[in-house]
Amino acid sequence: MGKICRQCRQEFKITGDDLKFYDKISPVFGGKKYQVPPPTLCPDCRQQRRLAQINQVHLFRRKCTATGENIISNYPEESPYGIYSQRYWFSDAYDGVVQGRDFDFSRSFFDQFQELSAVVPRPALFSDFLHDENSAYTNYAGKNKNCYLLFDSDENRDSAYSYGMNSSRDSLDCYRVQKLDHCYETGDSNNCYGCVHTYNSENCSECTFINNCIGCSNLIMCSNLRNKKYCVENKAVTREEYERIRKNLSYTGVFQEKIHEFQKFRQKFPHKYMREVQCENCSGNYLVNCKDTRDSYDSMNVWNGRYCTPMFMHSQDVMDTDELGECELAYEANNCGYNAYNLLCSLQCMENITDLSYCNLCFHSSSLFGCIGLRYKKYCILNKEYTKETYEELVPKIIAHMTKTGEWGEYFPITSAAFPYNLSMAQDFYPLSQAEVVRRGWNWKEEEAPDFSGVTKKIPANKLPATITEIPDDILNWAIECSESKKPFRIQKTELDFYRKLDLPIPRFHPEVRHQKRIALRNPRRLWQRNCANCQKEIQTTYAPERPEVVYCEECYLKTVY
Repeated sequence: MGKICRQCRQEFKITGDDLKFYDKISPVFGGKKYQVPPPTLCPDCRQQRRLAQINQVHLFRRKCTATGENIISNYPEESPYGIYSQRYWFSDAYDGVVQGRDFDFSRSFFDQFQELSAVVPRPALFSDFLHDENSAYTNYAGKNKNCYLLFDSDENRDSAYSYGMNSSRDSLDCYRVQKLDHCYETGDSNNCYGCVHTYNSENCSECTFINNCIGCSNLIMCSNLRNKKYCVENKAVTREEYERIRKNLSYTGVFQEKIHEFQKFRQKFPHKYMREVQCENCSGNYLVNCKDTRDSYDSMNVWNGRYCTPMFMHSQDVMDTDELGECELAYEANNCGYNAYNLLCSLQCMENITDLSYCNLCFHSSSLFGCIGLRYKKYCILNKEYTKETYEELVPKIIAHMTKTGEWGEYFPITSAAFPYNLSMAQDFYPLSQAEVVRRGWNWKEEEAPDFSGVTKKIPANKLPATITEIPDDILNWAIECSESKKPFRIQKTELDFYRKLDLPIPRFHPEVRHQKRIALRNPRRLWQRNCANCQKEIQTTYAPERPEVVYCEECYLKTVY
């Protein structure tokens, strides 16, 4: 079945398997099934709509609405919502049912849910605050110690400025990595030590500027190597020659030049059409232990999924989902999980949740419809509690009303998002200008002037000393102007110690710019049809046909690296 997306006007397909899933997710009341209709938006526009509801990486200082204490939150001070410290929000001091109200059949569901959302307080962050230690500046993260500006990351120590980092220590500026130690600017890699600008690699140590290497050590500017040591540009060198070249990288000018050289160098070598490990009947990229999962990315342990992105732990029978784990049967849901079953159009609902539709920030609950900020509740509609019998009688009537208004089966609109578009995750993957966001009727937040009280010196990044040995301790009191965005940033004490330990130059870019550059290095979450550059076998890949990389099917690729 072909359809035209009502937002971008592009054609998209709905398959027979899709229709079977919509039938499976459709709720049943009194023996009657209330069919979830096919979507009106294409997969990209659906994901954009979900990601626009979430702000993971922008943090602000503000006060707790309830206690007045100073807190860190992903909601700016001017946010219209009541924002509570996590400790207060999860205590017995607040119960979301006090805001419960009757459903009004003369009005749209989304209007009523938005009114409820405006008066229900929200937790300041989405993190495991009970198990964190000295890690206040983290979000969508947990069980971290001495960490700073980590997002979507768990069980790390002494690390900073990273996204999707897990079980790592003493590492900075990384993206989707695990089990790293003393690594810097490393992406999509695991079990590495002392590596710098390392990508798609594992079990490597003391390497700089490498891509797709396994079991290697002491490499510089290398790609597609296995179990090698002391190599530069894929050629064996003496240990002395390696040390000389590595020492020369400590100069800022040389280091920056090599960053650009490396991006060109890695294009010379064959690339595997898809990065996956132990997958069966899957398409997408960066998939591990998945089965029958299509058009999905950065996910592990997913069975029977489609249009899924960052999925953690085992999940099955899921479609149009982001950041789910330990979940079965979910559609249009994001940032949910930990023993979750049957979720429809819900977000940020966690821990022992069942049969939730159109819910936000609900925990340890079941049989909720259109609720926000509830814990340990059941049979609630718009935060009002009902008996089981009344709930099961009223919900079908609301579904019928939403079907008439065209809301049933549609996710929360971007116009109701709690965050300005440019603070949301949508801006990372579907970037828009301020003018375009405003044209669409969505919200935008103007940049705030940073607070640099205590700054003794302001300096453009290109005027910094050439090596880390020339950097004085007083740099901790300087404001550095980003070479690209011109936004000022500061260096933390533990960060300076890290650069000195690894003999690295001070970064020239603002942390937000560095984050965007890491995202830009990865392929888009989109598939193209093309042919293997070696055997001409047809493949489905995230490398667009016009890109310069040489792309091989799995069989041809393995022959080149082993």
